[in-house]
Amino acid sequence: MRIDHAAVWREGAFHTGSVSMVDGLFCEDSGGEGYDAEGLFALPGLVDIHVHGFGGADFSSGDVDALEAMALGLARVGVTAFCAATVTMEADALARACRTASGFAGSEGGASLLGINLEGPFLSPHRAGAHEKAHLRGPEVALFERLWRAADGRIALMTMAPELPGAPWLIEHAASRGVVVSLGHTVCGYDAAIAAFEAGARSVTHLYNGMTALTAREPGLVGAAVDSACFAELICDGVHVHPSSVRAAFKLFDRSRIVLVSDGLSPAGLGDGTFALGGQSITVSGRRATLADGTLAGSVASLIDCLRACVAMGIPLADAVGCATVNPARLLGLEGERGTIAPGLRADLVLVDGDLNVKQVFIAGRSLLPE
Repeated sequence: MRIDHAAVWREGAFHTGSVSMVDGLFCEDSGGEGYDAEGLFALPGLVDIHVHGFGGADFSSGDVDALEAMALGLARVGVTAFCAATVTMEADALARACRTASGFAGSEGGASLLGINLEGPFLSPHRAGAHEKAHLRGPEVALFERLWRAADGRIALMTMAPELPGAPWLIEHAASRGVVVSLGHTVCGYDAAIAAFEAGARSVTHLYNGMTALTAREPGLVGAAVDSACFAELICDGVHVHPSSVRAAFKLFDRSRIVLVSDGLSPAGLGDGTFALGGQSITVSGRRATLADGTLAGSVASLIDCLRACVAMGIPLADAVGCATVNPARLLGLEGERGTIAPGLRADLVLVDGDLNVKQVFIAGRSLLPE
């Protein structure tokens, strides 16, 4: 299969040309009949490492059918790989969700499950956000190991508050398992955050949200993240982060360190209404999803929505694309497998028009949407 006449994203820039795919991988020119993509942009498949649900499916339900529905629904909006994110629940419910992911082999035409994003329960009650405070726990290696075994080692990321007692030991332990530890839902100061990065943390969960602000004499987690070599998640749904703060993030962090995430919930793509989030009720009105007390929950945007919004906020398209593709792949150590368009990598590809509307999706070289 060959895609012709597209503006192809490679190595951080667009180049007019062709993309060839053979046996599920990108390759050199394959010859033969091509797909005319004149006027379209060819992007690597989007990688969403922080998504709780989509199209009515909630990963935290522990239902394998919900996980499959997520994979199928996300693929149709250009997300070809994802990490299924939990919310804070009691330990048995978390273990059930982990077991669901452990046995999930994927489905034909669906996005690849890269692992679990364990968001909670090791979070600060002072920055819990939409996480139920009753189920928050202090950092416990024993509980982490229980969830690790339930997931059969498929925990890819874990958010935690580094100021909690016992946090350094759990950070080091999880990092030794190959888990990407991300700091978030925290009231930690600069020094505690720097110590956590030195212990093995490598990312920040939804920058600006769920953390103290950067101020003149206490730069906090934001300042520590800027000074470290860590990655920073950013929710560009037009609700969670002001456009000026998005532009500031791209100035504070090199474009290679920003990871666009949706933080999407089960109602994403369904419109207004009342829905469930890990046993809680959330109300969606327009672009906002909130708890009964008005607390902002996750988003109802898909990653392509966030990419579109990011560009509308003034970020160059080529930069934004890298933040939704190769950067999350790099964070997970998968840059040699996916995240960019290069020979030998998995042939996940999204064709979009000038308004970033998805026109075609290829998963492992096979077209997904009707011609």
